[in-house]
Amino acid sequence: MKKIVFIGAGSMAEALMQGWIKQEVLKAQEIYVTNRSDKKRLQYLHETYGIHCHFDDVVYQQADLIILAIKPKDAITAMQELKSKITEQTAILSILAGIAIGTITEQLGIRPVARVMPNTSATIGMSASGIAFNAQVSARQRAMFLQLLEAVGSVIEVEEDQLHAVTALSGSGPAYIYYLMEAFERVGMEVGLTKDTVRLLMTQTLAGTAEMLKQSIDEPDVLRKKVTSPGGTTEAGIKALEQHQFNQAIEACIKEAEARSRALANSK
Repeated sequence: MKKIVFIGAGSMAEALMQGWIKQEVLKAQEIYVTNRSDKKRLQYLHETYGIHCHFDDVVYQQADLIILAIKPKDAITAMQELKSKITEQTAILSILAGIAIGTITEQLGIRPVARVMPNTSATIGMSASGIAFNAQVSARQRAMFLQLLEAVGSVIEVEEDQLHAVTALSGSGPAYIYYLMEAFERVGMEVGLTKDTVRLLMTQTLAGTAEMLKQSIDEPDVLRKKVTSPGGTTEAGIKALEQHQFNQAIEACIKEAEARSRALANSK
């Protein structure tokens, strides 16, 4: 890999570049980043990671890979500006929620395109990503895409239409878990613990629960029942979750996010 150019400099772009540099998959000098107007953001990325933020159009033409990381609402304008700067062979990796490969090739021409939905845990090498390819992606390019994503976590190939569900589950998933942690900390403090104590207890509980799901052959409902003694504290908590329609809330959360991804795909 020689040159990777990010179009867009948001949180997900930073998570990927930070993960790649930390895992030594890419060197800082191989990464170029631009956005439309936020020069302070670019300066921060340059000072923090040593990546390039100021370059001319020749870099686009020489790029091995262009990564689309702008906001979905800005995607069409950004691609229209990009089209004349890249060659017909330039590969595209899109991390744009809801923007279809068909839309990308309409704007940039038929070329190798992969769409991926990672999450911000790429920063620490723990992303969960889903990826889809178009027919123009060669075996070598496919291997390149997978290598980049495996360096910052787990990646699974899916059909493009399934990326809406991936977006709703693992793409947005860290925010849901952080939101849950906010609630644990707030309530834990109300019942007499310090914030630091709650943080320590619950981060380890979440980590242990995730590891149990990875290692155990049991389904989640079986593991839950093993923790839930009749008439005990866990059963009382589960009943409260049921009374407050916990399952319906999770269902609404995922379906709303998935529907929003589809809406973005249809709002060219």
